[in-house]
Amino acid sequence: MSKPGKPSAPPAPSYQQSSWSQPSPPPPSSYQQSSWSQSPPPPGPYGQPPMNPHGYPQTWSPQPQGAYSYPPPYGSPYQPPLFPPGTDPEIIRCFQMADVDGSGSVDDRELQRVLSSVNHEFSLRTVKLLMFLFANNTQRIGPKEFAALWQCIAEWQVIFVRFDRDRSGKIDSRELRDALLSLGYAISPSILQILVSKYDRTGQARDIDYDNFIECGIVVKGLTDMFKAKDTRYTGSATLNYETFMLMVLPFIVV
Repeated sequence: MSKPGKPSAPPAPSYQQSSWSQPSPPPPSSYQQSSWSQSPPPPGPYGQPPMNPHGYPQTWSPQPQGAYSYPPPYGSPYQPPLFPPGTDPEIIRCFQMADVDGSGSVDDRELQRVLSSVNHEFSLRTVKLLMFLFANNTQRIGPKEFAALWQCIAEWQVIFVRFDRDRSGKIDSRELRDALLSLGYAISPSILQILVSKYDRTGQARDIDYDNFIECGIVVKGLTDMFKAKDTRYTGSATLNYETFMLMVLPFIVV
């Protein structure tokens, strides 16, 4: 739940409500491993035949008005940053709260502060990974990237709450498998076990909490997207040289 007096944003997972409903948008973009010649196959989880994964809702509802901006200081030549048309006003207010110096962009520390204020106490490593995915090889993100990042967190939050079936505030390996599948990622049991072992910070390799689920999702999404860019024939396999492989993997290790 948002704190009084602060802009509301995707709240931290809450288990107070006994039931809730959500819209069903198109399933996440993915592709399957099958035999075909030129035409791409129908959508399905990456790495295996189509499996009808659960969809995930669009948390922010598009607005009919045009791009939003916030006013510049009086008498200043500063040009206010523009948000994509349909950006939720709450996202804009969160960006304003993070962009305290009015530079039109935010860095990882500013992003961590605003996320901690209105969503959840994310580790700096998780925030840095988010910045890596959305900052386009820079150290700061502007309104467009901020809106996309906020939307992504909102979608992953919905997924986490949906698959935390026992309302423990954590998800186990089976729940993680189903959650990633709903996002379009068909993870093998061996990789799934590695993920649980890595992101269960208790060292017990049993389940992971919300913050680590977000970090896990970032890594799976980032590596899969990079691999898919090399898998130009959509076969589930690709040929990489050593340099390309290292550039794909290292950012997720050393961040």
